Amino acid sequence: MSVLDAIQHRRSVRDYTSKTIERKVIQTLLDAAVHAPTAMHEEPWSFAVIQDQTMLNRLSDSAKKLVRNEAHGSDFPRAKHTLHLMDKPDFHVFYNAGTLIVIYSKLQGPFVVADCWLGAENLLLSACAQGLGTCVIGFAVSALNTPEWKAVLQIPTEMTAIAPIIVGVPAGNTPPVPRKAPEILSWI
Repeated sequence: MSVLDAIQHRRSVRDYTSKTIERKVIQTLLDAAVHAPTAMHEEPWSFAVIQDQTMLNRLSDSAKKLVRNEAHGSDFPRAKHTLHLMDKPDFHVFYNAGTLIVIYSKLQGPFVVADCWLGAENLLLSACAQGLGTCVIGFAVSALNTPEWKAVLQIPTEMTAIAPIIVGVPAGNTPPVPRKAPEILSWI
């Protein structure tokens, strides 16, 4: 698959089979991530890979609780939808995917978050090229940054979770979503 094919075909998958992703495949995804460009060649990322289903279930429950608390009283336009989703007992933040890869930042600075997201995009496109589904799970960021979850996952306290990404075998076909044409503000 060409890079342009991967860009055109990558989807945010929200339904997975129970098939476990092999360590070798995950290592390939991580290798793709670390080939992203970084400001001043700092390579600020570190990774956590979680495949234990009990752990993923507990993390999902924690994330739902935190997101629910954050959404209460929020004037964020989608807060009502978020609350409705979090209140569903059968909603799983990770859509029952068997693998969560979290990109953590070990540095602080103006470009660190962008660097980590560049690595995330490489990982997402590499997974697509291998026929795997992915989805960035923003709902998990708050939970992953709590002292409790850092302790459970053995993450140093100074690290910051930037990009939680689920990876798995899609349970079905995820149709494309129409995109707007680029809005060009200036072309001088």
